[in-house]
Amino acid sequence: MTNKGTLVFFCGKMGAGKSTKSQQIANEMAAILISEDAWLAALYPEEIKSIDDYLTYSLRLKPLLKKHVQTLLQSGVSVVMDFPANTVKQRAWFREIFSEQSLTHKLIYLDLSDSQCLSQIAQRRAQQPARAAFDTEAVFHTISSYFQAPTENEGFNLEVLGRADIQLDR
Repeated sequence: MTNKGTLVFFCGKMGAGKSTKSQQIANEMAAILISEDAWLAALYPEEIKSIDDYLTYSLRLKPLLKKHVQTLLQSGVSVVMDFPANTVKQRAWFREIFSEQSLTHKLIYLDLSDSQCLSQIAQRRAQQPARAAFDTEAVFHTISSYFQAPTENEGFNLEVLGRADIQLDR
């Protein structure tokens, strides 16, 4: 019997450092990193101009990736997913991935304050000018209005990291 891989996924407000942390964890675990932003940019270049566009294209991507990730995990490969798990509904998709085949998982919640996230977003805007149109305080507040922090009652293997636990080298 082969060992199964572990699924690692993230929760945190915009600017909390989910992408940076997912890269760090993937490197530490020698795991496959799957980034929603990279897949969406490759499959739908220039088509995502609004939050509604993002939601539409993200929903198209998930059924394809679900089976792919399950296959990787079943073969013993660990997978780190840089996809948001920021609402109960988003986390339900991750639950489907691991629970249908009794796979190991970890949900890492990057618990930073709004001011910390906004500071990191400002840094990202300066370092990646192409993101400036989307990385704004107004977009942060719009996206954050949907945010639902995970609770222990949801039954995930949950690890909560605060600012002191997160080394973000931007």
